Amino acid sequence: MKITRALLSVSDKTGIAAFARELERSGVDIISTGGTAELLKRERVPVREISNFTDFPEVLEGRVKTLHPRVHGGLLYKRGNPKHEEEAREHGFQPIDLVVVNLYPFEATIAKAGVTLAEAIEQIDIGGPSMLRSAAKNYESVTVVVDPADYNMVLEDIRDHEGETTLKLRERLAIKAFIKTSDYDRAIANFLNQAQETDTSFSLSLPLVTRLRYGENPHQTASLYGDFDRHFEKLHGKELSFNNILDISAATNLIAEFEEPTVAILKHTNPCGVGSDSDLTEAWEKAFATDKQAPFGGIIICNRPIDQALAKSISEIFSEVIISPDFEMDARALLQKKKNLRLIKLLDLPDSAQSLLDIRSVRGGLLVQDLDKGEMVDFGTKVVTERPPTEAELNAMLFGWRVVKHVKSNAIVYATANRTLGIGAGQMSRIDASRIAVWKANEAGLSLAGSAVASDAFFPFADGLIAAADAGVTCAIQPGGSVRDKEVIAAANERGIAMIFTGERHFRH
Repeated sequence: MKITRALLSVSDKTGIAAFARELERSGVDIISTGGTAELLKRERVPVREISNFTDFPEVLEGRVKTLHPRVHGGLLYKRGNPKHEEEAREHGFQPIDLVVVNLYPFEATIAKAGVTLAEAIEQIDIGGPSMLRSAAKNYESVTVVVDPADYNMVLEDIRDHEGETTLKLRERLAIKAFIKTSDYDRAIANFLNQAQETDTSFSLSLPLVTRLRYGENPHQTASLYGDFDRHFEKLHGKELSFNNILDISAATNLIAEFEEPTVAILKHTNPCGVGSDSDLTEAWEKAFATDKQAPFGGIIICNRPIDQALAKSISEIFSEVIISPDFEMDARALLQKKKNLRLIKLLDLPDSAQSLLDIRSVRGGLLVQDLDKGEMVDFGTKVVTERPPTEAELNAMLFGWRVVKHVKSNAIVYATANRTLGIGAGQMSRIDASRIAVWKANEAGLSLAGSAVASDAFFPFADGLIAAADAGVTCAIQPGGSVRDKEVIAAANERGIAMIFTGERHFRH
């Protein structure tokens, strides 16, 4: 369809003057509104203000300017339809063949600290979404542009087709416009839901990042949506798989628990070992020593740049993914020799101030919860046994508590102040999880004497604590809350174990 008339009304004015100038050179009649018209006039682009086109002034402080039959009639009438053509002539509808609109910055406004409800409401665009929807509905005749990044593509299409755009392009742009208005309305609804504390509905729309080769298994299709690539940069290796992405996310959440130099190894989103040390290579040795079998084909993450010494150590085993804030040049060169190894640069860590959500699909709907941040508090005030922990024991308990939060339930972690010694994950019985953790430590040749045991939920019976004591622990950290807490505390006192009840559990289903 040949472009004869265009309506331009944009909040983001990036590139609009140059775009309008090219349209004008092609003989397009340009109509515009408010600030956009003023900008085009300053840039000496011939333009008609919307009020001259509609014969109606902008009113109510600009709230009403494009909500007019001549605008929407010019967008919506079907070209070539005799009845529509007749009514268009009767009511003076001039065709508008191109609409360029981007919306009031509602999402940017509500992202500002301290924004009021009144300020947010004033940034709810009415005319813009209406024009986008009218133009997109009539895409067989009208071209709609919602993204400044598409200006050059539209101009090229016009030049290549003697002033017309192709139906294929119009369809593509119409879909983009409907996605934009949908996302915009969703952002408004979610904000008002939150502001009024109603939570009457939940909706989410995320852009496609990439289509994956397959899901958890080859017979499952899968795609990645959102802004994953804003947080991670792949430096080397094959494309990430569905399972890689799950592991990378779990690894990042775990490493965010630690400020000191730390290395963690994960497999199937569960930690295999975690170690901290001022020397990152020593941290790696501590993490790897926890379990030297499970890390094969696993994920390694560090919260400090990887140097050549560490790269040499970790390159001795096969890993799927290595994640770090950076890789020194020699380290990267060494690791890139492994063609199947993916190197991921960690661009940021989860921010504890962010309201992150954990979303799970269930039959018939979604479960939505806050991410388990588990704020660290002064657990030294929550001692429930006769003997309080020593400083070293308290540090060991806190280390284990940070790790057990990221282990599938039922979860048990044996730890010192700077390393894991044994991890039991995902068992139906807590005592079995404890036995597996002890067995793992024995297999690795690690002594549990003097260690701490961390449990993600309460010990329902004293047997779990007794098993830990028999393994050599001297202190325990758990949420508490069992009807048999008194029995568990008594068992701890009988064995001289210091124990803390956190009052907070860390189930991870």
